[in-house]
Amino acid sequence: MTVTDGRSLTEEITDILVTNCGLDPDAAAREPAASLEELGMDSLALLELTAVVADRWRVRIPEQAARLSIPAVADLISRRADPPGHTENSIVIAAPLELVWSVTNDVAGWPDLFTEYARAEILDTDGDTVRFRLTMHPDENGVAWSWVSERTPDLASRQVRARRVETGPFEYMRIHWTYTEEPDGVRMTWVQDFAMKPTAPVDNAGMTERINTNSQVQLAVIKERIERLAGVQPAAVATGGDDA
Repeated sequence: MTVTDGRSLTEEITDILVTNCGLDPDAAAREPAASLEELGMDSLALLELTAVVADRWRVRIPEQAARLSIPAVADLISRRADPPGHTENSIVIAAPLELVWSVTNDVAGWPDLFTEYARAEILDTDGDTVRFRLTMHPDENGVAWSWVSERTPDLASRQVRARRVETGPFEYMRIHWTYTEEPDGVRMTWVQDFAMKPTAPVDNAGMTERINTNSQVQLAVIKERIERLAGVQPAAVATGGDDA
């Protein structure tokens, strides 16, 4: 992340600490990996830095930031200043609404519907709300990611509200599914709203790109599998523009 005059955010934070908090610029240059505490920044200095950052970037710095280096503080600010993620992807499935609804809301059957899930375990039900654990197929590093989500389908309004309970790298993840009947079938739309934690390996923009790419793949797979169940002959897939 850079500021308008082209300087890096690390340089901006260093300037704030020097100008407002009494940081010795030579010490900062000699020890770029030193924490703010190690550079002599006390609680008052951190309060001043917090005030300037809140005013300039609308970001709140946690008390633990005193243990971070200046580049790490800059990275924290960059991530928190990143706009929340939002994606919207949809596809038209040439099948009756009842079939599309029943197949896509059968969470236990998702490993046979999505290509990314190895296992879907129902943990609890409360009325129409289902809490479940999803486990993905191992990634290129052999890691099988897993998390708990819950979703509440409402057939009357033809929509589903879902969220991650175990958020992992996300600050939050909320998903809204809608089903709309059209002349050519049922348009299923996924809208995802989320934000990544400062410690996540990817920022909001990066995750937005990943979700959009993966959603197109999964929607095409779901369309093909449901249309096969409906007895529809395969045809070219066109998607428009998400995930559990």
